Amino acid sequence: MEIVLNRNTKTDKSTIGDLSINGKFECFTLEDVERDKKVYGKTAIPKGRYEVTLTMSNRFKKVLPLINNVPGFEGIRIHSGNTAEHTEGCVLLGITKSTDFVGNSKMAMSRLMTKLEAAAKKEKIFITIS
Repeated sequence: MEIVLNRNTKTDKSTIGDLSINGKFECFTLEDVERDKKVYGKTAIPKGRYEVTLTMSNRFKKVLPLINNVPGFEGIRIHSGNTAEHTEGCVLLGITKSTDFVGNSKMAMSRLMTKLEAAAKKEKIFITIS
């Protein structure tokens, strides 16, 4: 499965993007600000292609997508949340978007997890962030 996160709206608080699966729009994303120098918990991960695995999150106490081998980052997940204060470097999902906000995040996460769980049984999952 190929996931693409295309970052397209940047403010001084967050980065909004579009997430697609195998070329089809899935939902919106919200991340921290892209920075040249990492600020812990307040920086979007570097652009690139990463493998995604479904693993138990100790923080959230449930299985969530883990973005693997991100240079300079650990424990980067895709999860629900609405604003940059909820990210700590992770990727948040939403059905709706506005300035520095994504909405209906739990629904977006549920829909994505259904697709990821099915895909993980038969193929590797990758995310390209551009």
